Amino acid sequence: MSEILLARGARVALRRYRLEDGPEFTARVRESRPLHHPWLFPPETADAFETYAKTVIEDDTRAGFLVCEGDETGPLAGFININNIVRGGFQCGALGYGAFAHAAGRGLFAEAMELVVGHAFGPLGLHRLEANIQPGNAPSIALVRGRGFRLEGFSPAFLRIDGAWRDHERWARTADMTVDQAP
Repeated sequence: MSEILLARGARVALRRYRLEDGPEFTARVRESRPLHHPWLFPPETADAFETYAKTVIEDDTRAGFLVCEGDETGPLAGFININNIVRGGFQCGALGYGAFAHAAGRGLFAEAMELVVGHAFGPLGLHRLEANIQPGNAPSIALVRGRGFRLEGFSPAFLRIDGAWRDHERWARTADMTVDQAP
């Protein structure tokens, strides 16, 4: 595997963020504004991407994955990050992700999410992954449900997004769970 390749599937590859990804990443984000709104607001400018990417690259409480079509040199299809990684007795991280519009609805993220889960429970040594999702975001809920995550609860006013505190459903998967254990 190359220095930036983290995992490869049949149709996607996961690779590390690089600062030189800024122009493609931000162009894809701008094209995807209608898909992302009102759920998430990834960086749209070069400066915002640089700040964001440096955090993902340098912060050991985060692991960032760019999803590429084909191999690690293919077009960016989106991103999946594991944020707020806590070690010790917890061994947990919180997922944040977004597909880009041209790749949405094609099954690429189902494959990419399985690769991230495998990386999280394998090389990263995590025991638990969480996904906090706004209740109206049906595609995101379907993605995690289909990957074996279970609904664990509801958190009112959990996260500030687009200027307001938003309710979220709490979904999680542990290393000992399999996809067929999904509700």
